[in-house]
Amino acid sequence: MTAARVGIGGPVGSGKTALIERLLEKFAEDGTQVAVITNDLVTDEDAERLRRGGRLPPEKILAVQAGACPHTVIREDPTPNLAAADRLDRDFPDLDVVLIESGGDNLASTFSLDLVDWWMFVIDVAGGDDIPRKRGPGVLKSDLLVVNKTDLAPHVWGDLPAKLAEAERVRAGKPVAPADCRAGKGVDGIVAHLRREALLR
Repeated sequence: MTAARVGIGGPVGSGKTALIERLLEKFAEDGTQVAVITNDLVTDEDAERLRRGGRLPPEKILAVQAGACPHTVIREDPTPNLAAADRLDRDFPDLDVVLIESGGDNLASTFSLDLVDWWMFVIDVAGGDDIPRKRGPGVLKSDLLVVNKTDLAPHVWGDLPAKLAEAERVRAGKPVAPADCRAGKGVDGIVAHLRREALLR
């Protein structure tokens, strides 16, 4: 039986890697066995950051270099990520979940369902109040929309309640989770969604 495969997408700087760091902390608390695949354009930067963090053994963190628009290897041709996930399943048969972080991409980024069982999309408050209104596929189609960096709203003249309300409206009932991943706020709610909708299927 293979591990659940969970995608984490979103624009550059929205907080995807910070969210993964917090998820790893939560999983460590209850013994959930996890591995990570990162996607970057031409570097292994996000993988190296996670390895330096020491929350997982380095061999449980694999890096994929897209070499092109990051969405190509999570949607159009996810073969490199499928191969990496299969390798992790072979090397660590007790895995519960593999987190697959997309390289930073625009609001049109989505995951192939041949690659992931469930996926979330991360946007941030500093990105502008109009992001939900633009109705990008990542915002609309993800299983969970994370609105990160809620702590920055007062500093960027953001209307956080309005942004959350707009996100809930355009997603027509699909869940929205506010978070401040740097401080760990809202992460418990994200973990609850992930467990209920991806790990406990």
